[in-house]
Amino acid sequence: MSYASQAQLANDAAFRNRVSACAAVEIPHTHQPVQWTNDHIWWVSAAPGFADAYEYAVNTGVVNPGGDPAVITDSQILSAVQAIGAEEP
Repeated sequence: MSYASQAQLANDAAFRNRVSACAAVEIPHTHQPVQWTNDHIWWVSAAPGFADAYEYAVNTGVVNPGGDPAVITDSQILSAVQAIGAEEP
């Protein structure tokens, strides 16, 4: 994993929208899933394998790597969001 790839993923609008959609369903105490994503995106993008998958997709010409569920699956996002959400009061 490179920090550059993690940073690029954390700033990918399509990926952030997918994380927000997940947070809207999975984080029951938030009424602002976009704000939740803004507050936690660096930890989500640091989930094991995310930056590596994103970097590979970028290097192989995937057009929209953050929005492509073949690069980072919805179940991977779900796992990361649930793990981070479980740490909150």
